[in-house]
Amino acid sequence: MSLRNVSALSAAILFKEMSAQHSSIRSLFLDGSAGRLEALLNMGAEHATHAALVCHPHPLYGGTLHNKVVFHTMKALNHFGYPVLRFNFRGAGLSHGEHDHGNGEVEDVRTALDWLDREFHLPQIFAGFSFGAAVGLRVACPDARVSAVIGLGLPVSAIDDRVYNFEFLGNCAKPKLFVSGDRDQFGPLAKLEGIVRSLPEPKKLVLIEGADHFFEGRLRELRDAIEAWIPRVL
Repeated sequence: MSLRNVSALSAAILFKEMSAQHSSIRSLFLDGSAGRLEALLNMGAEHATHAALVCHPHPLYGGTLHNKVVFHTMKALNHFGYPVLRFNFRGAGLSHGEHDHGNGEVEDVRTALDWLDREFHLPQIFAGFSFGAAVGLRVACPDARVSAVIGLGLPVSAIDDRVYNFEFLGNCAKPKLFVSGDRDQFGPLAKLEGIVRSLPEPKKLVLIEGADHFFEGRLRELRDAIEAWIPRVL
């Protein structure tokens, strides 16, 4: 075998070992203000530079940590060797408590960020989808431990009796990535672009052609957008 083939084989083995190292999953519970919160941690590489948190969409409409958008976002962040935590908001899955219309859920996000800080002592990346973005960004933007934030399917228009206010983002000077479908029924393009345009830099808006609010059939593009953005800002 040539030296070139040996080097290629060694690199492949090393990559496989690193991938196996941060592909394992740990099931756990976080101690929150409403009781225990069900969580999953996708382990990171030994020398990870960041840890990440991903929050799921509205629990009263089927949102859990197993949501497809949440899963693919986790995969995108874990691709860089980051440990990634997902959890169920109060009242969802095996999490204790009851849904609190986004109020108590703010404390759930803070509980998760605190746990990541104690566990890894690393700067953090926050990502949230729909309700998870509306709630989680309120906590992550002012938190000094969070280096960058990602909002997916930002629900900028009223949904039934749910109205989300994103004025707080005007004070968020951290790197911000927003990914939405250009057919998002809860994120009209003109309104979404107007909100993003008003925000301080650095920021980036990625619109996925033909995608709806749930990125049905466009999850690969969602993941690609995150994986392309991360190296540019961190």
